[in-house]
Amino acid sequence: MSNFYQAIQERRSIYVISKEPVISDEKIQEVVEFAVKHTPSSFNSQSGRAIVLLGEQHDKLWDITTDQLREVVPAENFGPTEEKMTMFKNGYGTVLFFEDQEVVKGLQEAFPLYADNFPVWSNQSSGMIQLVVWTALEQEGLGATLQHYNPLIDEKVAAEWNIPQSWKLIAQMPFGKPAAPAGEKEFSPIEERVKVYK
Repeated sequence: MSNFYQAIQERRSIYVISKEPVISDEKIQEVVEFAVKHTPSSFNSQSGRAIVLLGEQHDKLWDITTDQLREVVPAENFGPTEEKMTMFKNGYGTVLFFEDQEVVKGLQEAFPLYADNFPVWSNQSSGMIQLVVWTALEQEGLGATLQHYNPLIDEKVAAEWNIPQSWKLIAQMPFGKPAAPAGEKEFSPIEERVKVYK
């Protein structure tokens, strides 16, 4: 099996993570910068944006998320939600993924025939960046999951980290040293999902 296939196969959702350092902060930055730079985008739009939160900044994100969820989840049901937030906060850092809507809007104006497609293509590009980052972090020995607490946390996140108004939050990826393996994964029959005609 090639290294690429193996990396894709071994990338899993790792929920139980710790703050124990695995690689340097500089290496984490290098991984995210590489992904944002080299992941393809429609019309070479390069609309993907990312913010890496480490240390106290990472903790602050999950405190914000917990507080926002506390406002919408009934108190009697909040226990499991709080446990999940603690799991994410127990990690080493979080990558926030954004798409710059100013870029998307510019493409819609420049190519009106495809205007409806650019937001879709933007999300597809973001998904590819997320996969590249996730897989690269796994190869470096880090476990991660992909979370979507937007738009609930958008306003607080934007204010806390001075996010440009045109950046739309797409996903959050808490990561850290794996402290427990991923769960079993079931696969639907591949012949029902891939068709080949020749």
